[in-house]
Amino acid sequence: MASKKTSIGGQALLEGIMMRGPKVSAMAVRDPEGNIVLEEFPTPVGKWPKVLKLPFIRGMFNMIDSLKLGYKCLMRSAEIAGIDDEPNKDEASRKKTEKLFEAVLMPLSAVLAVVLSFGLFLYLPSLLFSLLCKPFPALTDMYFARSCFEGCLRILLFAGYVAAMAFSKDIRRTFMYHGAEHKTIYCYEAGLPLTVENVRIQERFHPRCGSSFMILVLIVGIVISMFIRIPNPLLRAVVKLPLLPLIAGVGYELIKFAGRKDTALTRIIATPGRWMQHLTVFEPDDGMIECAIAAMEKVIPGDGSDAV
Repeated sequence: MASKKTSIGGQALLEGIMMRGPKVSAMAVRDPEGNIVLEEFPTPVGKWPKVLKLPFIRGMFNMIDSLKLGYKCLMRSAEIAGIDDEPNKDEASRKKTEKLFEAVLMPLSAVLAVVLSFGLFLYLPSLLFSLLCKPFPALTDMYFARSCFEGCLRILLFAGYVAAMAFSKDIRRTFMYHGAEHKTIYCYEAGLPLTVENVRIQERFHPRCGSSFMILVLIVGIVISMFIRIPNPLLRAVVKLPLLPLIAGVGYELIKFAGRKDTALTRIIATPGRWMQHLTVFEPDDGMIECAIAAMEKVIPGDGSDAV
């Protein structure tokens, strides 16, 4: 088989993996007895107006869809793996919980995430730069330096947070499943049979990784911030808020472009994300690879509609 590029993506779960194909999505999770539990379902498509699916606009809304699906699968994997407090919850109760999440918990989580992100990633870097500028007033109007300082500090905060999470045994295992996901997608793109032996030898860093997306968003944010000529830290942070969909949209288009082709330009675009994946993607064991293969085999369309 010849090599190809696919639109199939995935997400590491608790003791398992979710793969998202163009038509079908599937999750494969190890239960407490070590068996692989497979669940498949039609790939959910956000019911957004067509205008919100245009390039540079669709990024934010695709991210929302991915977060919703990812959270549902993550909670379900906790139940299957026996990590959930109520692993024997019946189907009706589980659906009730999912509806509660969609109606109340997800919007509330989104609000809390925005508040935390605003304080930590928007206001704090700007405030620190202003405090550092007090002895040197001339630096206040150096917006290139301000944007670089703020952006680099955000990247350090994000990388430090992720690195700290990796000290948790459970999170580290999840990062290992992340590696199994990437390797399996690479094996499929290489046109090789999906076997543990073929997957094991593949590279673990993939250009379409969510970690790469986050780093690209932070880098794009540095560039856009250079055009915000407001020195006041709080006002500067407030002005950046409505620009977040644009920043996410540009980052999304870059990650899509990097995953579609293999050229010198796309390798340059993917390089910061590959560096970040040293913190979020670890080498998996064979059992994790088996989960990734099981999920992948369920989502490969027979008509080649995943090709990009």
